Amino acid sequence: MTLAEGTFTGKVIVITGAASGMGAACARLFTELGGTVAIIDIDEERANQVATEIAADDPIIGDIADSNFCVQAIDAITERYQRLNVLVNAAGTIHRADALGTSDDDWRRVMGVNIDGMFYLSRAAVAYMAEQGRGTIVNFGSIWGGVASSGSTAYCVSKGAVHQLTRAMALDHVHQGIRINAVAPGEVRTPMLSSQRASPPSEADLQALADATIPMKRLAEPREIANVVAFLASDDASYMTGEIVHVDAGYTAR
Repeated sequence: MTLAEGTFTGKVIVITGAASGMGAACARLFTELGGTVAIIDIDEERANQVATEIAADDPIIGDIADSNFCVQAIDAITERYQRLNVLVNAAGTIHRADALGTSDDDWRRVMGVNIDGMFYLSRAAVAYMAEQGRGTIVNFGSIWGGVASSGSTAYCVSKGAVHQLTRAMALDHVHQGIRINAVAPGEVRTPMLSSQRASPPSEADLQALADATIPMKRLAEPREIANVVAFLASDDASYMTGEIVHVDAGYTAR
């Protein structure tokens, strides 16, 4: 489904992790569709680059694992724009290791970014959206939230928690006019896909990964995931809440 130009005109869309990858693709797409995008990210340099590219206001820079920062960020955005229509929780991190290779700090960092920060921001956003009587949240889950992968214990657990947070909050807040869904991407051509590996994978390596694991035999592009996020955030998805929408080229169909 292609959303019409102007779908998000007059709406404020908060996007975390918008400095790169799928978050940046979402920032570009929501802007193209008429939305006012507010960026939250820890990477100031790249966040400013994306903000300049899409003519957005200055990003809010900080660590979403800090609950106080999350509250302050939502307060600043709602004060700036006097509304908050959509929250896209795209920020995420990964630690590539089994349990024995995951230190306490590694575990806390993955959980802090992938689930704690999502909860803190969603809690703050829902409080504001409830007063409006309407709002939409789209969380970034993962195929690894429903099926497991070796060598990424903390990441898999964090994404399973994202899926359950999505369902639980959707049920809690549906009566307030708030819809909460999640997108669960498969393998996407982003910086995270290549991060924390012994050596950066070549194009041949990535194609071999796709050939071995993905029914469509190719990686997704960030824009393909952003298209689904925008649909879930739009009124075209008005009867959807508590859903985990897989965008994985058939990976989990097996």
